[in-house]
Amino acid sequence: MGTKWLDYTSLTLVIIGAINWGLIGFFNFDLVAFLFGNMTWISRIIYALVGIAGLYMLSTYGRIGQLGDND
Repeated sequence: MGTKWLDYTSLTLVIIGAINWGLIGFFNFDLVAFLFGNMTWISRIIYALVGIAGLYMLSTYGRIGQLGDND
């Protein structure tokens, strides 16, 4: 219950990162760099937050597995 906000925030950041990587892969267009500049301090913070969110989302595998154990 206490981590629900963190789960949703992390999931949102991971989705933003996935969209950005999709744009880079398909169109060679980096949306974060376009909006905030190429490797400015704010774009680096965004990249770092997306990376941390991705690492945090790895924990969902363990929690999903625990949900299946309750059957």
